[in-house]
Amino acid sequence: MDTPCPHRLVLEDGRISCQKIAGTDNEVSPDICRHCPAPACGCDSLRFSLEKVALTPITVRWANGHAEVWDDQPPHVSFLRSSCALRKAPVSSPAECLVCSLRERPPTTSPNPLPIPGIGLDRRDNVIPFVGRLRDRSSVPSTSS
Repeated sequence: MDTPCPHRLVLEDGRISCQKIAGTDNEVSPDICRHCPAPACGCDSLRFSLEKVALTPITVRWANGHAEVWDDQPPHVSFLRSSCALRKAPVSSPAECLVCSLRERPPTTSPNPLPIPGIGLDRRDNVIPFVGRLRDRSSVPSTSS
């Protein structure tokens, strides 16, 4: 089950709106909230405002009188402005928060948590040894004269 967003609220007329969307059209649907970039960051140091992008549908009228409405993409939200309070730097995407070294790792119940790629890994941690290549070099004939 999804965790309720702390920025979402229900207005007196029954509309669901988001406090973080700048502008007058701040009405949201569950689908818009599901694709919000802020929960993907998962960091309490993120300060942000959102922008709702709703493309205008196009009405196409054919010569035979047939009309179609082309509305391929649903509205979505993206960062309008976002910054990290710890780094004091702008954040342009959730990927920047995921690789931040100042970010606190989420708690885990596993005694051996899996490392997140790119965070705290050493170069040798990414190498997988191939057993077939680890031969004794003394049995290989020398080519030097």
